[in-house]
Amino acid sequence: MKGYGQFCPIAVAAEVFAERWTPLILRELFAGERRFNDIRRGVPLISRSLLATRLRELEDAGVVESRPLARGRGRDYRLTPGGEELRQVVDGLGAWGQRWATGQFDPHNIDVGVLMWNVRRRVDVKRLPAQRLVVRFDFRAVPSYYKGMRTWWLILDRREVDLCLKDPGFDVDVIVTADATTMARVWMGEVDLGQAMRAGTVRLEGPRPLVQALPGWLLLSHFAHVERPVTTG
Repeated sequence: MKGYGQFCPIAVAAEVFAERWTPLILRELFAGERRFNDIRRGVPLISRSLLATRLRELEDAGVVESRPLARGRGRDYRLTPGGEELRQVVDGLGAWGQRWATGQFDPHNIDVGVLMWNVRRRVDVKRLPAQRLVVRFDFRAVPSYYKGMRTWWLILDRREVDLCLKDPGFDVDVIVTADATTMARVWMGEVDLGQAMRAGTVRLEGPRPLVQALPGWLLLSHFAHVERPVTTG
């Protein structure tokens, strides 16, 4: 029998929320992703078939609703009012993980694709210059299983921010060279970007005004503000 066999509201809620991958799928929906492929870019290790299954389960549970796209194939996924209520659960889970979980920056967790997907959607577009800019990220010390993801192009425009794993063919305005783990720590608020630059683990190259402005365009992780406990001893 699937489930806990209890009428306890924690048990019946866990039957929906606590399935493998479901909290991460909800995270992507809360971040504004509404298309199947965009959701999967934030959860790249899930198979397409399992993602489709999880989305159907969330629809059956009344957490998500979908409708066919107006153009082309695929569906548009949106949270229902019941799904929106899970936002505080996901936020609370993320805050706990940021504060208490161990192994956050272990090598097998440094997925630079997920890092850059998060960078792409956490850019303060209101602070960007009027002209389009291209920032290339070159990562060092990338785990071997992510070796094909060492270089990324972030295309910054006030109308839209795009992310490419292949050279888009535009002139590059700023180059960011970074140790992958250090960049993840910067993104999560554990290491200050200026500190990383002084240590040489992150380097910015380009016209001085753009290099000076770039840190202000990056909003960092939604959980970067969460304070960790002070260790003693």
